[in-house]
Amino acid sequence: LKAYPHQLSGGQRQRVMIAMALACEPELLIADEPTTALDVTVQRKILLLLKSLQQRLGMSLLLISHDLNLVRSIAQRVCVMRAGEIVEQADCQALFTAPQHPYSRLLLDAEPSGDVLCSEPRETVLEVDDLSVQFPLGGGLFRAKTYLRAVDGISLSVQRGKTLGIVGESGSGKSTLGQAILRLLDSSGSIRFQGEALDLLNHQQMRPWRKQMQVVFQDPYGSLSPRMSVQQIISEGLEVHAPCSLAERDAQVIQVLKDVGLDPASRHRYPHEFSGGQRQRIAIARALVLKPALMLLDEPTSALDRTVQKQVVALLRELQDKYGLTYLFISHDLAVVRAMAHDMIVVKDGKVVERGASHDVFESPQHPYTKELLAAAHIPL
Repeated sequence: LKAYPHQLSGGQRQRVMIAMALACEPELLIADEPTTALDVTVQRKILLLLKSLQQRLGMSLLLISHDLNLVRSIAQRVCVMRAGEIVEQADCQALFTAPQHPYSRLLLDAEPSGDVLCSEPRETVLEVDDLSVQFPLGGGLFRAKTYLRAVDGISLSVQRGKTLGIVGESGSGKSTLGQAILRLLDSSGSIRFQGEALDLLNHQQMRPWRKQMQVVFQDPYGSLSPRMSVQQIISEGLEVHAPCSLAERDAQVIQVLKDVGLDPASRHRYPHEFSGGQRQRIAIARALVLKPALMLLDEPTSALDRTVQKQVVALLRELQDKYGLTYLFISHDLAVVRAMAHDMIVVKDGKVVERGASHDVFESPQHPYTKELLAAAHIPL
């Protein structure tokens, strides 16, 4: 009770919000996207909590969500809204088995899908061996220092033009692993990128390699500066890593906006004038404009609804095929990983508990933790 919100995980903060709403024992609880951006195991716990509270208190629940698996698990009746109007309403089972309106069918068909591209062997772009990251927890003058090992001896490799999915629940060490690979965090172990041992380079020596390793972040709203136009956001990397004339820079910005499916005429607008999906396309354009060999995609679709997710996944696959990009794809959304990744590793408590070709891991998971993740994501085993 004495903890502050920043000291709690996303799932714990959501439980605090539910407790605030239930404090007055309401007859109606409006749950507005209660599990968005939470990993699948935490989503399942929140879902079970809502169900048990509903039964115990006898309250009504109005659930607002773009997560169709969640709606199907908890709702008795469903209304489908588009552009401020209800286009269809029916019993849950009837709507999911036989939707009547074209928009309802569009939503149900919006699950990211398709076969991953580029199955033939390629040369290895990234090779990581026994990578570890630890953070100090406490200790001092009279007490031994203690450490949290966020990444614990992870090894992996990625071939050019392929995608490695990194899967695990919140706090498993996925993002820390990605930041360590890009040398944004202090770590121990070996990191070889395009044949160069990056772990031996200092800050100044790493600078030429930054252009080849770019990031797309999770939050399309927080990762773009509201004070900069789209033109400035995308061209900033060019100014730092690839200086050129103003005309050449403008031409590169126009081309990359076309590549991500945005109107080049919009480059003088600001981030708040775009939707979440458009902002994520801008973030992808910012990384793509430097023509990197490796892109770290850290939960790039978790804050987007399913129809936009499908569009972004299709865009990323198209760009990978066009430019031979190599992706490190960090996500807790297993449906997106299944559509994107050639190979995957499953991370728990900083360690890899399972690895292999994505198809093999999804069809025949070996580790109990992997099976738990798949069950929580409503993917049948």
